[in-house]
Amino acid sequence: MHAFDVLGDPVRRRILELLADGEQSSGALTEVIRAEFGISQPAVSQHLRVLRDNGFASVRPDGARRLYAVDDTALREADAWLDRFRRFWTPHLAAMATEVARGKRQRRLAAETRADDHRNDETGAHDD
Repeated sequence: MHAFDVLGDPVRRRILELLADGEQSSGALTEVIRAEFGISQPAVSQHLRVLRDNGFASVRPDGARRLYAVDDTALREADAWLDRFRRFWTPHLAAMATEVARGKRQRRLAAETRADDHRNDETGAHDD
């Protein structure tokens, strides 16, 4: 199965999001996924198997529990595949970062100007 076929499923993406925060037991994952998606425990187990079999998740026994974690093997492969396309969005993201920084600077300067005006009004000082 291709990495994007695996990632194309919203349940599997959500499981990976949960695992990105750290190792989780299959029971904890099942509880969240069942609540959010309304699917059965066996269906959650199938999604976990797909993630495990395709290099997105690893599992280890811990007593009676099975603990899942992100396995970055398939994620690195998907990232390598995406690398040839980064040129399409990287300049746009850089431009957006510049605009966000410019907006923050303008808001900070406006706030400083308002604070100075307020202090001048309180003290009666003016730049005449």
